[in-house]
Amino acid sequence: MAIYRLIRLAFVAALAMSLVDVGRAHALSIELKDVAADRVERQRAAAAGALPLPGTPNVAVLQERLRDKGVTLAAPILIRIFKSESELEIWKQKDDAFVLFATYPICHWSGTIGPKLRDGDKQAPEGYYTVTLAQARHVGRWPKSLDIGFPNILDQSQARTGSNILIHGGCSSVGCFAMTNPVLDEIHQLTMAAIESGEEIVPVHVLPFRMTDLNMAAQDSSPWKAFWNNLKEGYDLFERTKRPPAVNVCSGRYIFRETRPGESVGPLDACGPTLMAIREQDQWLSNVPPPTAVLPRLATQSPTQTQQPPIPQIQTSLESDQSPTLMFSWSLVR
Repeated sequence: MAIYRLIRLAFVAALAMSLVDVGRAHALSIELKDVAADRVERQRAAAAGALPLPGTPNVAVLQERLRDKGVTLAAPILIRIFKSESELEIWKQKDDAFVLFATYPICHWSGTIGPKLRDGDKQAPEGYYTVTLAQARHVGRWPKSLDIGFPNILDQSQARTGSNILIHGGCSSVGCFAMTNPVLDEIHQLTMAAIESGEEIVPVHVLPFRMTDLNMAAQDSSPWKAFWNNLKEGYDLFERTKRPPAVNVCSGRYIFRETRPGESVGPLDACGPTLMAIREQDQWLSNVPPPTAVLPRLATQSPTQTQQPPIPQIQTSLESDQSPTLMFSWSLVR
């Protein structure tokens, strides 16, 4: 029995030492696995308190920056996200078109370029989304955030699953876009001001990269080339008119229409066949029985064996947008 007491004492001592900096170094080492180098550096900077990130506008002088751009806080906005460049843009309406107000570095997003396909794939989505007043609040870790509305109608027609894809603060994310708290405060303020002043639906364009002809040519061999060609239609229309296009969905594609000056984009709509396909999927899913609960497996022991004290095991868990949590499990050893 003495040996087990020693094991327990050693375990407690090791655990105490590991908890000294578990909130920073330990969480960072797990999250940075298989992440692009630029995102690694931003997470390190945020963990070290080296904020704001390089290239971040001065959020302390918002009103001054608005005056310099000749726009108002209440003016309608458009949000554009470019995953490869790790940048989020805010465009503000000025007269009959939109002007670029600010470009913010994204502190962290997960996955790689390409759309989100299913819940739990830790992939950030791509496509054309919208934010309403109801999506500007979130219950959970990030009460001040923007839910971009994934899955949208096209995602649903392609049976893509997931939920709660947010633009939020901090620098930790699994599927969302983490902007750091000060930057998120400004983005949220700009969005809420626009909504409360009459822009009921804020368009959010999430793109794999800046969709220039040169960047597209570099992706000729990608399996997502056809999907990205479709996204580029909306990108090109906005680049030409500097007004967010109206977006509909039909036959697995986005359909774009040039908007008139001052026209609101409205919600995404879909053609009849697409809506029918979504309804059929919903009916099929409603008939699928829920998965059987998996009971924890216990180690067995023969009656002739003498029971020995359990040896603790440590494992880490990283779920959703939360930092790794230490979990304990006990198993009987023979």
